[in-house]
Amino acid sequence: MAERQDQKSVFGHRGAGGEGPEGAELWEHHTDLPNPRGGETGGPLPFRAIGFRTAMTGRARVHARGRRRDTPPPEPAQPEAVRGRPVPPVPRTDPPLSFADLVRRGTAAAQQPRQIQPRLQSLTGVRHVAEAGPPAGAEATSQPSEELQQASGSQGSLLRKRRDVGRDFQDFVVNTRQNLVHVRESTKGTQGRPVMLLSNHVRLKSHSQRHLYKYNVIYTPDIEDGSKREALLSELEKLLGNRCIYDGNSLLLPHSLGETKKEVVSKLKNEPVKITFELSRELQTTSPDCLRYYNILFRRMLQKMDLDQIGRNYYNKNKKTEFNEYRLEIWPGYVTSILPYETGLTLCADVSHKLLRMETAYDLISHTREKTRGEDAKEKILRKLVGSSVLTKYNNRTYRVDDIIWEMSPSSTFTKSDGSEISFVDYYKERYGTVVTTLNQPLLITKGKWKKSRQDTPHQPIMLVPELCHLTGLTDDMRKDSRMMGDLSTHTRMDPDRRQHKLLTFMDSLRKNNTVQKELRDWNLELEEGFLSLSGRTLQDVRIHQGRRVFDNHKADWSKNTREVPLLRAVSLDHWLIVYTKGNYETALTLQQNLQRVTPRMGITVRNAKLLEAADTVQSYIRTLEKHASQKTQMVLCLLPTDNKEIYDGIKRYLCINYPIPSQCVLKRTLDRPKTPVTIATKIALQMNCKLGGALWKVDIGLQNAMFIGIDCFHDIERRRKSVAGFVASIDPDLTRWFSECIIQQSGQELVKGLTTCLYTALKLWCEQNSSPPHSIIVYRDGVGDGQLQALIDQEVKQMETYLENAYRGQKVRLTFIVVKKRINTRFFIEKDGGRVNNPSPGTVIDLKVTRTEWYDFFIVSQSVREGTGTVTPTHYNVIHDTLYLSPDAVQSLTYRLCHMYYNFSGIIRVPAPCHYAHKLAYLVGQSLHQQPHESLSKSLFYL
Repeated sequence: MAERQDQKSVFGHRGAGGEGPEGAELWEHHTDLPNPRGGETGGPLPFRAIGFRTAMTGRARVHARGRRRDTPPPEPAQPEAVRGRPVPPVPRTDPPLSFADLVRRGTAAAQQPRQIQPRLQSLTGVRHVAEAGPPAGAEATSQPSEELQQASGSQGSLLRKRRDVGRDFQDFVVNTRQNLVHVRESTKGTQGRPVMLLSNHVRLKSHSQRHLYKYNVIYTPDIEDGSKREALLSELEKLLGNRCIYDGNSLLLPHSLGETKKEVVSKLKNEPVKITFELSRELQTTSPDCLRYYNILFRRMLQKMDLDQIGRNYYNKNKKTEFNEYRLEIWPGYVTSILPYETGLTLCADVSHKLLRMETAYDLISHTREKTRGEDAKEKILRKLVGSSVLTKYNNRTYRVDDIIWEMSPSSTFTKSDGSEISFVDYYKERYGTVVTTLNQPLLITKGKWKKSRQDTPHQPIMLVPELCHLTGLTDDMRKDSRMMGDLSTHTRMDPDRRQHKLLTFMDSLRKNNTVQKELRDWNLELEEGFLSLSGRTLQDVRIHQGRRVFDNHKADWSKNTREVPLLRAVSLDHWLIVYTKGNYETALTLQQNLQRVTPRMGITVRNAKLLEAADTVQSYIRTLEKHASQKTQMVLCLLPTDNKEIYDGIKRYLCINYPIPSQCVLKRTLDRPKTPVTIATKIALQMNCKLGGALWKVDIGLQNAMFIGIDCFHDIERRRKSVAGFVASIDPDLTRWFSECIIQQSGQELVKGLTTCLYTALKLWCEQNSSPPHSIIVYRDGVGDGQLQALIDQEVKQMETYLENAYRGQKVRLTFIVVKKRINTRFFIEKDGGRVNNPSPGTVIDLKVTRTEWYDFFIVSQSVREGTGTVTPTHYNVIHDTLYLSPDAVQSLTYRLCHMYYNFSGIIRVPAPCHYAHKLAYLVGQSLHQQPHESLSKSLFYL
């Protein structure tokens, strides 16, 4: 199905906003089925242009995706059958119990929610979470599990330990450069044409050399509620003064309390609470340890500018744009972060948009009930709501719906922390002044957000009233409305000039706001005028080798050249099937004829397929394939009349697990597009050639006898299924043959523990192809946040290093490990005549001023964006391990060249090819297969 990148696409040429080529939904994958994730993720153009929150720091990404990294992966699932043997039915697993069912089991009666315990051991499944808890913001008692209490000896000490109050910034930013002896002096390259750039960073200066004081704050007895902790501190203004920044665990003050440890006693509901302030350290105003406090200070300033926090970003609801025709509204906003770079502290600011539907979850429930009756209505409501994101305007927070409990209603009660009972209706009225008008509605359930400092704590579920939950994001039907998407993209899609104008206006409002300026002066801080300018370099164009021809990557797109000359390695298609549904015979026949028309110039011979009719059901497709597929069948092409995910998944599971044959799924409506049948047939032919083991082109990588590996993980945050790690490795020097393997892991687990097996098989296949092991291995690792770098070094890098040392004792196989990060807020612009700005050219490298002194890192703008359609997003690379001793010029050039080697797009993509291959593999397995593909497919690009 049409895979969509998480928030950002790797494509950039011709597409709006640097987020996808026209027709990318077919070229990126073999159909244009809708994104089953829904919500705020991107979609095929122009849908990907709806930005919302499109870039996150690694730290934010870890927090937002709720990863667990402390649980071992299970044993990978084994294929159910091997090719040629009797094929059992498509594996089907009974869906696990819903959360509502678990609530029924875990309570004496669903109508008595006061008996529900807020924290029990987490359970596994698709939708269900832990036992139901109180509504958002409720004052319920928060008890850890019995095992945790026994391990710690007391609840209070456990909670204090779990908060990690003494954590410093150095623990967050790992100094990986100190171990890379060849770049200790400099990480700057010299190759390429110099170019002056502007960024979206503003320097944050300090005018004082005075110290700041960091105190850890400990409450006895412990208080879990953050608002109560802050309220107690606010009563100590005489001691603390009116200038302090509190992060929930520690306090930053511009003055000393006079003692290294100070204790005071306050009262909470007439109960004494001892508050202990322990001096942690004295800090310079520019110290990295001050960063978290400065970011809190800046968020406080944004609130005083009447911006509303939703998630981690701030939006101006007073300037929202309403689309009454579509019942949608867009809130403009900003994403900001203060981080240390080579030039000192900088504020990075970018534009963000939040899309809300003028519809509540209760509206959706009511409309669905009107159209459908009985149990079918409940099932449809579950399909529409579970996995979607909702916004509760009474506290401006977003939640992901995990299930619905039909037996409960707003009249149901729960137990507060003081032991009293209160109904949901009364709770919302007392706490937020919000009136619930409809009592005959079920309750929504969402998992509590996983926090890094509490990774061993079971999730705290939250119960929500549908009437108070506003839907966010777009439905699949909305994405298909091209007119609506065009109207929305007018407001969200920004070219560099418009984006910079918005950011300049934002910075100007900061400087003119007296409250903001007073806050900055109180902490001796000042924002410099103008955005940070810096020097970049544009690398030389990479030449494409296809057959006997060599051509330039003209404007980062060589699709025309690809279809006019023989491919690097063409594979004839002699035995294949086309399966179509009733009434689509002519479409199938026309597709075959178009394929036979375009392939001769590419050197591919396509013989007539066996055309087979099937009903539009999974069972019918499988029965047809069981009857007609054989050992000789090279390819199965399924012509789908609709974008039914269940049918797509069933076909893929059968052809990737039970009876492994490379397959291609194409939507009928894709072939019905006017004026494009030959173009579409060309793209399908190229994709099928790759799946059959063919190769389209190659580039001169500049490194001999090297294996390239890509690793990425897929996390199904909608259905909370198992996470999938994708591992791909080149097994020939030209990077035209790839080995792939998946590792099924616990839900949310990012770091991979089974790399040794993957590496062993990849090296074995390499040696079979090349007679000797590679001299070096270069790994591109996507999906890892800044806060996981040390764990990555300790686990994944160590696994590979240890294996290579033990396996090749007689010779040294050098290893380079590079972390790839796409979700970033940094943008770069190039100045034009007349004061306007534009996107940098493909191949622009930035390795100074906005890079870190602790890292061997750089940015590359690799893709191209059509002028006037959007702002290009650079990709950040961080070399954390390098025994190959690659120079800055070498690693930058190598990385840029690899962005040309992705066979599913005749152009340059945002990340190196092995990285994106790993993503595609993990996505297919995580979304559709849910278990290991058959090993016979491991040497083909079947996942494209």
